[in-house]
Amino acid sequence: MSKPVEFYYDFVSSASYLAYKRLPAMLEKAGGHIVWKPMLLGGLFKAVGNTTPAHVPAKGRWMFEDLSRTAEKFGIPFSVNPAFPLNTILAMRGVIAAEKLNPDYVKSYMDVMFDASWAEGGDLGRPEVVMELMEKVDLPAQEIANLAQDQAIKDELRINTQEAAERGAFGAPTFFVDGEMHWGQDRLDWVVEAAAR
Repeated sequence: MSKPVEFYYDFVSSASYLAYKRLPAMLEKAGGHIVWKPMLLGGLFKAVGNTTPAHVPAKGRWMFEDLSRTAEKFGIPFSVNPAFPLNTILAMRGVIAAEKLNPDYVKSYMDVMFDASWAEGGDLGRPEVVMELMEKVDLPAQEIANLAQDQAIKDELRINTQEAAERGAFGAPTFFVDGEMHWGQDRLDWVVEAAAR
């Protein structure tokens, strides 16, 4: 039985998107599973003194070119979102709310939010876009949106972000397997190996 993989992510993270598209199938073959840990990447950056690579123009250009090459290699639709950096706070609260209402909602919710962010150019910072995306996959959009405003949901997202910082995370995606940290969409083989170890 493989160890669980804790996966810290934010829909604003293009690297989290690529990891999301690949890791579940890789772990399924290895008999493992994922514990999803939604967080706010901006909050994590603030907590640890990091910043987005996009703030360094040369690094930002290289990063998106590299992610495009990775996406092409694995046949994953990818395009740089014109609204980047996205304000994902509502969408990230929403995924926690969706899970509370029905764990079966989570995959559809994550699929549509990640695809909108990194394949379709959707601006998750606009509440009406988040609502339309939920409706697109037949989720109870208003019920999820209402629950997302509860203080307990807001607190859980804040706690996840703080927890990631305290455990040594500095970006997304970050994975923990039995306490061992891995970072980046290009380390998925190592994550799977650690889960199976």
